[in-house]
Amino acid sequence: MSSTATETLTTLATQLDGKQVRLLARMGQCANTSGLAPTHLQANLIILPSRYASDFRQLCARNPVPCPLIAESSGPGRWDAVRSYLPGVDGSKMLADVDIRRDAPKYNVYVSSKLVKRDCSDVVADWTGDHVAFLIGCSFSFETSLAAAGLTPLHTVMGRNVPMYRTSLPLCPAGVFTGSTYVVSMRAYRQNEIDTVRRITRSYAATHGEPIAWGWEALKTLGIDDIDAPQWGDSPLTRDGRPLGRLGGSDDLVPVFWGCGVTPQEAVMRAGLEGTVMGHSPGHMLLLDCRDADLVSS
Repeated sequence: MSSTATETLTTLATQLDGKQVRLLARMGQCANTSGLAPTHLQANLIILPSRYASDFRQLCARNPVPCPLIAESSGPGRWDAVRSYLPGVDGSKMLADVDIRRDAPKYNVYVSSKLVKRDCSDVVADWTGDHVAFLIGCSFSFETSLAAAGLTPLHTVMGRNVPMYRTSLPLCPAGVFTGSTYVVSMRAYRQNEIDTVRRITRSYAATHGEPIAWGWEALKTLGIDDIDAPQWGDSPLTRDGRPLGRLGGSDDLVPVFWGCGVTPQEAVMRAGLEGTVMGHSPGHMLLLDCRDADLVSS
C-alpha cells in the first residue's frame, strides 16, 4: 500500500466513532481495530454457556490485570444489551445499538475447548439463548493517550496487529478455570521512554493498566522463547522494517509487556469446557460508545 493510501486510511480511522466502527464490522468492512475511533474504549470478548459464568467472574476477580471485567450481557441470550461494571458508566452509555454476535470484525469459535472456526465474520449461527458475553478491557484503549504524548505504538504506525505471546506466568485458578497462564501484548519503546509509558498507562486499570514487565531480560522472566514469533498478532518490526529481535540487548528499542485480554480464550482452551464458546479474533475488538475519559475518571 502506498504511503498516500495509508495516510488516507489513517485519517478516516480517526474520524470514526465507536458505533460507526461496529456498523462497519457488521457489514464485514473492518479489519484489526488498533488506532480506530480514537478515545473510544475497545473490549475483548468471551462468550460462554451460562453454567460457566460464575466461575468466569471469579477468574476475572482473581486476575484483574490480564482479565479486567468491564461488562457482561444483561442476561443469558442477550446480545443487544450489557450490564456495565465501570463506575459511573451504565450499560446504555457503554453500548447502544449493538449486536454482540456481529459487531466485532472477526471471531473465533470453540467447541469442547477446541478451535473449530477462526476469523469468522459473525457468530449468529453459534449463539444461543443460554450464552453470556463478557467484555474484558483492551489495551488498545490507552493507545490514544500514548499517541498524544508522542509515543504511538509501532504496530499502529506500521498498520500491523499488536504481537501477543503465551507466557509461563500462572493465573490464579477459579472453578473450572485451572492450569492456565497469562497472555501478554507487547509494544517496543526506547529505554528512556518507559517511565513515561508506565505513567500514562497506569491510569487505565480497567484496560490492563501499566506494563507488567519490560526490557530484554523480561523474555526469560515471562517464559517467551522468541520475540519475533508471537502466538497471536503480527511479528514485531522496527520502524525501518527489521525484526525486533535483531536489536536484542540494545536500549535503543526494548520490549514492553502488558496483560492481554486474549488470556480468557487461552484459559477456555485449557479448561476443557463443554459446549460452544466464542471470542473475538485477537486484535479485532468490539468498539464501545464510552470514552477513555470515562475510564480514567471512574
